[in-house]
Amino acid sequence: MGSTIRIPIGIYGIEQTKNILCIRNYETRGWKCVARNVPSIYISNCVAAVETPAKSSMGSHSVSFPVMVNGCTGKMGRAVAEAAVSAGLELVPLSFSNPERSGEKLQIGSVEISIHGPSERESIFQSVLEKFPDVIVVDYTVPAAVNENAELYCKVGLPFVMGTTGGDRQRLLQTVQDANIYAVIAPQMGKQVVAFQAAMEIMAEQFPGAFAGYTLQVMESHQASKRDTSGTAKAIISSFQKLGVSFEMGQIQLVRDPKMQMEMVGVPEEYLSGHAFHMYHLTSPDGTVSFEFQHNVCGRSIYAEGSVDAAIFLSKKVQSKAEKKLYNMIDVLCEGNMR
Repeated sequence: MGSTIRIPIGIYGIEQTKNILCIRNYETRGWKCVARNVPSIYISNCVAAVETPAKSSMGSHSVSFPVMVNGCTGKMGRAVAEAAVSAGLELVPLSFSNPERSGEKLQIGSVEISIHGPSERESIFQSVLEKFPDVIVVDYTVPAAVNENAELYCKVGLPFVMGTTGGDRQRLLQTVQDANIYAVIAPQMGKQVVAFQAAMEIMAEQFPGAFAGYTLQVMESHQASKRDTSGTAKAIISSFQKLGVSFEMGQIQLVRDPKMQMEMVGVPEEYLSGHAFHMYHLTSPDGTVSFEFQHNVCGRSIYAEGSVDAAIFLSKKVQSKAEKKLYNMIDVLCEGNMR
């Protein structure tokens, strides 16, 4: 019978450590990773908490600026708007959605947000910039609108955080570079998940071919409304490929059936409408050794909080007139912007 070994990963941008002992509680299915003088990480079925060293000044809460959340009629956009209010940011009372939602009002805390359709975007963006010159836009619309929205933000001169996935990503990056606009663009806004992803990239760069000959099984479960394959899963698999594992993206097991999610994956019923459970299982050629990497997210708060941190980070870059203007979530983590 093969042994299962949990591989601990250092947090990119905080600290990388060696000789970490990880102990599994088979009853709770959680992991306790312990080492002297380093962060202690506990990962359970639905919770990932990190005890980190003292935060840098980038982690300060003493920031306030206007933020406009486009797509706040959706679940993710609303979560970001609520997180922004909780963080003490000024929520701009305007947002965009599809034409069917135009004219609606949405209450977020004490702020009533007027919803507008796509045809009004440019003129309203200009008026928002005039009234709120320090505004940061956070976009959680739909994949089909990613490039057109980004082009409008750039045309008007609005710094933005693009949390929406999809669209033509190369065109998106080129648009921002050509316009020389401040932006954070990342398909994954969950800070701890991004840190794990970055750590996998580091391992792949430092130890190429370390898992040559191993077989890989990948399972990812998301809410039924998510039809595409997780971009995070693709990024992690890319790192495994650099480590010598032969695996095609078409081999990923996508779980979207609610019954299977509860019975096979272990997703709590209350989080069927919003979760991200990923499992990566490696087995040695002779079957005597196996490695398992797993991250389970319930709800949307991890992405909402990460998006607000990205907006805070970007606002500070704008105010300081930083030379670099195009960023991703690794940049946010490296600067210590962790609330």
